Amino acid sequence: MNNIQHIHELLRQAVLQKTSSTAPFFKTGPGEYAAHDRFLGIPNPALRQIAKTIKTVSLSEIEQLLASAYNEERLLALFLLVNCYTKASEAERSELYCFYLAHTIQINNWNLVDASAHLIVGHYVYAKDKDILITLARSSTLWERRIAIVATWYFIRKGDLEWTFILSDILLTDTHDLIHKAVGWMLREAGKRNKQKLVDFLRKRAHCMPRTMLRYALEKFSPEEQQTFKNLSISKIQRKSS
Repeated sequence: MNNIQHIHELLRQAVLQKTSSTAPFFKTGPGEYAAHDRFLGIPNPALRQIAKTIKTVSLSEIEQLLASAYNEERLLALFLLVNCYTKASEAERSELYCFYLAHTIQINNWNLVDASAHLIVGHYVYAKDKDILITLARSSTLWERRIAIVATWYFIRKGDLEWTFILSDILLTDTHDLIHKAVGWMLREAGKRNKQKLVDFLRKRAHCMPRTMLRYALEKFSPEEQQTFKNLSISKIQRKSS
């Protein structure tokens, strides 16, 4: 049994042990963002456990998993890629980072991006030129835009909030709900590190932020503070309608 066959056998066993479906967490209807996706129903902890048991894996094997129609196989591929990246030398990390960016077409759901972007893209560019993040944030591809903002989660964990705010500005007028949620989420995380910087950002932009983005960004604020910023957004709507 080769490595891919072994992985598929582990996945088959996990399917037999599943107790619920993961599909309800995704919008899979015609024309919706996950319409392309198929699901085995394997929960994340089981996939992470499988990834831990696989001690060696090649990029060609990861590539085969990324080509799968099943979301969980692609997610497992990314768990394996993150594991490889974590253990790799600097030269090897460069190769894995380039591999990741070359396969963004297969990193095509929010759970795939959120499990990997900060740990590979964010980590790799943290001490390097970050212009690739601006390129990704301006991409016509939804998932590349989400990769850009979620990559800054690594910076936030290091106490560096600048690029979260830079990319949030670029994505402020994005029309997709999944970007609104991701930007709001990263702003919320930035606020945990430095609330005043988030307050300063929101004072200038709350009036033009999508509702979902603002709501996510404000989750750690008091009800009174939340209402103050929501009123800025409401006043914008009233001015437009008058």
